[in-house]
This record gives sequence, structure tokens and C-alpha cells, in this order.
Amino acid sequence: MNYISVKDGTQIYYKDWGTGTPIVFSHGWPLTADAFEDQMAFLGSHGYRCIAHDRRGHGRSSQPWNGNDMDTYADDLAALVEELDLKDAVLIGHSTGGGEVARYIGRHGTARVSKAVLIGAVAPLMLKTNANPGGLPIQAFDGIRAGLLADRSQFFSDLSALFYGANRAGSTVSHGLQQSFWLQGMSGGFKSLYECVKAFSETDFTEDLKKFDVPTLILHGADDQIVPIDASAVLSAKLVKGAELKVYSGAPHGMCSTLKDRVNSDLLAFISSAQ
Repeated sequence: MNYISVKDGTQIYYKDWGTGTPIVFSHGWPLTADAFEDQMAFLGSHGYRCIAHDRRGHGRSSQPWNGNDMDTYADDLAALVEELDLKDAVLIGHSTGGGEVARYIGRHGTARVSKAVLIGAVAPLMLKTNANPGGLPIQAFDGIRAGLLADRSQFFSDLSALFYGANRAGSTVSHGLQQSFWLQGMSGGFKSLYECVKAFSETDFTEDLKKFDVPTLILHGADDQIVPIDASAVLSAKLVKGAELKVYSGAPHGMCSTLKDRVNSDLLAFISSAQ
């Protein structure tokens, strides 16, 4: 298994598939690098090097007591990019991972980055504030924390339905996919996942998005029940200069799995295009 050790001693697990231009994936909460296996297998078979790590406290990485915040997540990503000496990398972030990519660019720039993709990303800010009236109230995130404390196993099982849109009429989402969500969530550290809720909901990525200076694709589902599109992708597309926004009608938050063929096609077209 592949690991790097970051400055505080945390061990970060990563997958490294294929050869060619590097594509680096940052996953959502409470998942792992496995959430991107459909994209990694597809893009790897098209001549790209696909790399995905388990965020600290998630999956196979260490479960540190401290460092469960967006700045540290971004620094961990930077450590991976530097350790592997990646150049002209394409950064792809889903949900919390989209915030991680944004903070990486905000803190570390784009010297090693050629393009960026945000999918169902939490940026620019999920929390409702006076300056962000379209966000979700703090009670929504308090409810997530309460669910984790009460019975995180059942909470993740229930959350999987909203994540993939399995609660919508006519859904064909498999029970197996929902079980995969549960399994990935349960593999993470309890404190790490609990503290990550604050990181993904209360971190303001506005200034980070303004620093994007590479071609950027933003994908979001119109029926995202986890990260509402109007307070996220629509605003991010205005903050990132020249960003391309693609809205998937009726698509859920977990569209990398439920609509993998369409997502894969759009990713390949964007990554392979001359920009």
C-alpha cells in the first residue's frame, strides 16, 4: 500500500493508477479514494495517471486527534503533490474535496496545476451568514453532528439515500451502492469525521476561488440534496474567472457514481482539450 508521511507524522494513503498526465482526486465526506474508482479506472484506461488519497481521518489514512481542518487538508494534498513531484496536474475535487482543491490553490498556487474540476463542491461557503444568505442554517450541520453522536452507523445508512437520490421517485440506485457509502464512512475516525463537518460547512472559500488562474470546470447536480446548487456552484462559477459550469438536470450529489458515464465523458473532454 502507498503512504506518505506529512509534517505532523500523519500517514496519508493514496492510490496511483496508470501513467501519463497526472490527475489528482480529492473525495467527499465521509468517503475515501474509493469513491472515485469509476473515474480513475476510466481515465486511467485513456492514458492518464490517476492518483487519489484518503483524507486524514478517513479510510486507510491515519486518524489524528488534531489537524481536521481545511488548511491542513490542503497542506496534506500539497505534500502528496510534492512528494510525487507532480507537474501540470489536473485537480478534481468532489464535495468536501472541492473545498480542499480550492484551499490548495488558495494556499499553494497553481505552479504544479494545469486545470481544476469542482464537482458538487462545498465552495464558496455552505453556512448561512449575513453575507451568505443562501446558505444552510447552522442547525442543519448541528443535526449532522447530533446524528453522528447518536448512531453514526445508522446515520450514514440513512444519509446514503439523500447522497445518491435513492429517496426520489423512480430511483434505480442500488442497495449495494448505498452500502458502499456506509462502509467508506464507517472506515473513518470518529473524531476526524465529526470535526470535518465544521471544516466543510464553515470554511469560506471565496478568496481561494478568486485565485484560480487555470481552466476550471464546475459540475453540479440540479437535485443535489447535500450541497444545494444555488449557494455553491452558481456562486463559484461567478468567482472563478472563465469557469465553465455544467448543470446536470435531476442529478444527485453522488453523481460520480449514479451518472458515471456522463461525468467520465465530460471529464475526459475537458482534460484532453487544448486550453
